[in-house]
Amino acid sequence: MGYLADESSRSKRADPRLIMAECKSILVLALPYSPHPFAPLPKGKEKDVQGEVASYAWGEDYHSVFSKRLQTLVEFIEGQVGHPVSNRWYTDTGPILERDLAQRAGLGWIGKNTCLIHPRHGSYVLLAEILLGIELEPDPPFRTDHCGTCTRCIEACPTQCILPDRTIDAGRCISYLTIELKDDIPTLLRPLVGNWVFGCDICQTVCPWNRFAPSDGDPALAPHESLPHPNLIHELELTSQEFNRKFRNSAVKRSKHRGYLRNVAVALGNSRNPAAVPALQKALDNPEPMVRKHAAWALDQIEMDHR
Repeated sequence: MGYLADESSRSKRADPRLIMAECKSILVLALPYSPHPFAPLPKGKEKDVQGEVASYAWGEDYHSVFSKRLQTLVEFIEGQVGHPVSNRWYTDTGPILERDLAQRAGLGWIGKNTCLIHPRHGSYVLLAEILLGIELEPDPPFRTDHCGTCTRCIEACPTQCILPDRTIDAGRCISYLTIELKDDIPTLLRPLVGNWVFGCDICQTVCPWNRFAPSDGDPALAPHESLPHPNLIHELELTSQEFNRKFRNSAVKRSKHRGYLRNVAVALGNSRNPAAVPALQKALDNPEPMVRKHAAWALDQIEMDHR
């Protein structure tokens, strides 16, 4: 993610007034989503090869959900003050230090897995910010750290990307590998990705604070039937048009068609399930070289497991 090191972006993250000169306050918001447990395979589906999708992407794309509500909130604020207010908003889309701002706004602390942890909703929250051209009385920051001596997230991470100093080696993170990375997944990391095809929830599912999180998040993010545990054999056969249609209103579209098929191929290889062989052999003719390369790797994994 080289864009993070861009000097212009770094300067804007340090001083939001470089984004909006009139900025006097920043309103930080958190949208909870459901911490769904990993469900067992439906009865009669034991032989299906299923993948995992990070639970924030199970429903409508949160960017769309947030943008509608942020616009409504700005209109409410303008109604309260009686005049137009300079504003700009972001949700995971701009050079904003979202977690740091959320901690300074009192929403929670930054955990050892680098996620913001809300004392009632755990880490299953999505963040957004509105830069405003009016002064608001600031809320007190969240100053305490409630991770204590717990290291469950560090120990549970398959790729060991969570470092002891509360930073992440992003190049090893499964979320990065399955979403942000646009090239080949490094060969040594492929077996560690497991059956994740978009994002990863492992460091959250093991976090004790998420035991207290409500089981139901915002209704707009309620899971669509086919998203939580996709049948990977079927997914590998998605055309570009079918991918765009299926994920039109989903965050999964961020992975792009070829990246998603790459992830699916890796997950099928990790399944070691011979039922995936015909679909993977068909993928060897995919027009995308990256998909062909990962399908060939997956076939090798299955063959090695059944020699």
